[in-house]
Amino acid sequence: MAGVGIKLNRIFEKKSIAADLVGFTYSIVITIAPIILVIANILLMGWILGFGEVAYLERELFSCTVLYTFIFALLTVAPFNAVLSKYVQDSIYEERYQDILPCYYLGLVMNLVLSCVLGIGFCLWEHFVGGVEVFYVFIGYCAYISMVLVFYSMVYLSICKDYERISLFFLLGMLEAFVLGVVLRYLFRWDVMHAMLFALMTGFFLIAILEFTAVKRYFLQNSNRYKPVLLYFKKWWKLVVTNFLYTLGLYIHNFVFWTDEGRMVVVKSFVCNQPYDMATCLAMFTNISATIIFVTRVEMFFHEKYKLYSEAVIGGKKTDIENTKNRMFRQLADELMNLARVQFIISVVVYLLCVVLLPQFGFAGMVMRIYPCLAAGYFILFLMYSAMLFLYYYNDLTGAVLTTLGFCLVTCIGSIAATRLPEIWYGIGVVLGSLTGWTIAYIRLRWVEKHLDIHIFCQGMLLKRGIGLKPSGKVFEK
Repeated sequence: MAGVGIKLNRIFEKKSIAADLVGFTYSIVITIAPIILVIANILLMGWILGFGEVAYLERELFSCTVLYTFIFALLTVAPFNAVLSKYVQDSIYEERYQDILPCYYLGLVMNLVLSCVLGIGFCLWEHFVGGVEVFYVFIGYCAYISMVLVFYSMVYLSICKDYERISLFFLLGMLEAFVLGVVLRYLFRWDVMHAMLFALMTGFFLIAILEFTAVKRYFLQNSNRYKPVLLYFKKWWKLVVTNFLYTLGLYIHNFVFWTDEGRMVVVKSFVCNQPYDMATCLAMFTNISATIIFVTRVEMFFHEKYKLYSEAVIGGKKTDIENTKNRMFRQLADELMNLARVQFIISVVVYLLCVVLLPQFGFAGMVMRIYPCLAAGYFILFLMYSAMLFLYYYNDLTGAVLTTLGFCLVTCIGSIAATRLPEIWYGIGVVLGSLTGWTIAYIRLRWVEKHLDIHIFCQGMLLKRGIGLKPSGKVFEK
């Protein structure tokens, strides 16, 4: 992501209000613009098409369908993307560009097989047990698979630093979905629920097609070497575990409360807990600016220190290596502290605005009682995620696994215990889980700092590994 840092530095070096606004807008575009576009499109379509006038059961069925589409698309993509991303990055570094398309195709097949099997099983249950019509079930299934394709291909475009193009694809897809939804509703007289879901499905599919063509445009040659990709899953299995546990940890507290007595079951298939899920969404958006701040500051400041240390290791003196190492870790500590300070101020302001304004729009009662604890939990969660990304910088996959494992387990156990507490403490599982993950990540970063020289200089092999008899230990005969 060095290209991002260079562009941000060029924007912010002008030191004007306009430059700051442009830099902030660009940071949003490369981080959270896609999710903002999807949410804005759903809200706008609902307002234009009259979603609020639809029967309560149909509204809940549509909401649960969209919710499940995003959550389980992310969960099924999670085990594959981290390893495939590592393989692509190594291929680009070694200039083996012809090996990237085999990685893309093989990963796509594995991802689709897993996603399709899980999706078909749920859809059969939804139709035969829940009694939902075949056409609606089919549309929901296609939307889910399209979202899987979107999330999968985004990884490859992110590696190519094409963040603006990703946001552009989402903009085009959501524009198409909005126009089609209006046409289906008012020209072809479809009912609101079918028109909105079908339009979203086509919008997701358009985004997936655009991403696929972009990947094909970047990588033209195909070596048909698929075995090395499979071997990467064996070699880098910790990436699989880390990415899946982190994604699971994001939603496992919701799953726990979906089993609580306050849950709602729709058509005997979809399970949700509306107050808790809505409070979770508000808490996430209260702290989502941490993503923008982290990307901006790391790419503008930390990456340069990391680059200088890497150059010193390659050809510098011992004093240069030690000095650049110390500066790098001081910058790392500064970035974590700055992120905590700035995000704390933003979160407090957003929290106060939510408490004052949201009750006027119908968000009150249990939602606002659950929200404060979850907001605190997501504040710590984003700090934990930032520390975990720094562990990736230093290839400390063991630390990343321990971080996400502690986060996921404590969040699950804490959420189970929270179901027996008053509503204001429902989010304590997220708080404890995120705090556990943050603590582990911080301890591992300190460990990395003490053992970085061993990691950098003592990982090589004098003899090439192979299968056969062990070479003789005798090196000299007098």
